[in-house]
Amino acid sequence: MGIIAPPSLPKPFAATALVRGGGWRGRSVRVASIKAGASWEEEKPREECGVVGIYGDPEASRLCYLALHALQHRGQEGAGMVTVHNNVLQSITGVGLVSDVFSESKLDQLPGSLAIGHVRYSTAGQSMLKNVQPFVAGYRFGSVGVAHNGNLVNYRTLRSELEESGSIFNTTSDTEVVLHLIATSKHRPFILRIVDACEKIQGAYSIVFLTEDKLVAVRDPFGFRPLVMGRRSNGAVVFASETCALDLIEATYDREVFPGEVIVVDKNGLQSLCLMTHPQPKQCIFEHIYFALPNSVVFGRSVYDSRRQFGEILATESPVDCDVVIAVPDSGVVAALGYAAKAGVPFQQGLIRSHYVGRTFIEPSQKIRDFGVKLKLSPVRAVLEGKRVVVVDDSIVRGTTSSKIVRLLKEAGAKEVHMRIASPPIIGSCYYGVDTPSSEELISNRMSVEEIRDFIGSDSLAFLPFDSLKGCWGMTLPISAMPVSLGITLWNPGSLRSRGLGTLSTMD
Repeated sequence: MGIIAPPSLPKPFAATALVRGGGWRGRSVRVASIKAGASWEEEKPREECGVVGIYGDPEASRLCYLALHALQHRGQEGAGMVTVHNNVLQSITGVGLVSDVFSESKLDQLPGSLAIGHVRYSTAGQSMLKNVQPFVAGYRFGSVGVAHNGNLVNYRTLRSELEESGSIFNTTSDTEVVLHLIATSKHRPFILRIVDACEKIQGAYSIVFLTEDKLVAVRDPFGFRPLVMGRRSNGAVVFASETCALDLIEATYDREVFPGEVIVVDKNGLQSLCLMTHPQPKQCIFEHIYFALPNSVVFGRSVYDSRRQFGEILATESPVDCDVVIAVPDSGVVAALGYAAKAGVPFQQGLIRSHYVGRTFIEPSQKIRDFGVKLKLSPVRAVLEGKRVVVVDDSIVRGTTSSKIVRLLKEAGAKEVHMRIASPPIIGSCYYGVDTPSSEELISNRMSVEEIRDFIGSDSLAFLPFDSLKGCWGMTLPISAMPVSLGITLWNPGSLRSRGLGTLSTMD
């Protein structure tokens, strides 16, 4: 059986957890989105954003468009892009999917060899057009565009201070704080303005900036969120939240942007600056459990390999007599494959997911039980009937969806349903860029594993043990790089002190 958390949480530890939301299709690039009633994916961890940056390719806007498509799973509420042409920053943003926002004619309005792009799921700030990134602002020495993945934990404090000093905000997004900090910095060189801003912000951030002649990538000192760098065959430099975006536009993966690193790309080439102290990394393990695509490399490790190993561990530590292994699609599939292979039991497609259901729908007046889940997931009776079934899912958040899935499988004829969860129990809320229910809503925060099993109605339930999760990562990563931001966060936000600023004074 799984465990709820490590036995003790010392004072510096803070509870956290992670969540992401599903897809819906906006109708216009001119109207704000409306978040409507419950969908199946409301139960799932919701990633917040994906970012892209491209320098030195004449097809920058089209490549950025394709890269954003590859990152669509990281945010479906809005998309945007900024390019530079004739020293002018040009921007298009809109509500909905990348394909809703950009057309051939829209991309023709974004010429240039530099671009940044963003896909959004809101964590700080409401879902509306004005909050869709990238943001663009002018200041005394030029213009800057910014796209941000993460969440600033001291956003409200900084915003209040800036407003008291006369700053006027146009959005409810925490990212706008970064723009104001850059604009109000007393330093002249743009890179020093970024350093100045990063000294003040706390939390999780992987950011790309665009000026008239520079592309800049920045990652927070703890490396919470992923940010990778690659190159195309023509020498163009590409930054993206995941390597799947590099693959699509035929850019070769180079490396991660290091925690606390600032990379500046301009006509003089690429400069790497370690401007902030980087303590033990606190990389978000939910990138591997749920957020990232299986074909991505995140934090230097294959997401596919991680999920398959999680399933293998579950089969070893929580075995059960069964006839078939199935997955809750899509994020549970690879872990289910690992479980099935290790257990020597066939994997079959017992649940079919519909990819054409939006976040809003019209329910018939005669209420249908488990309507939202049934819209998304269809059981395959030929696979399930009369069988002892192991169903593998990536996580349990509130538990309501899991109970509906168990009931769905049993109604389709499953003799037994055994739930296996490819992550430890989630016991607290996250403050670092993931939309999370309150701790009171998290079922693992208020119930034991056996109580959860009884609540969801499964014949057995097991989570991936926390120690096993740490162990499988520890075999391939030095202990200082071990990701620990699952279920608990092992750090206390503190001040960020830059290093070696004197060496930057000559930079433009």
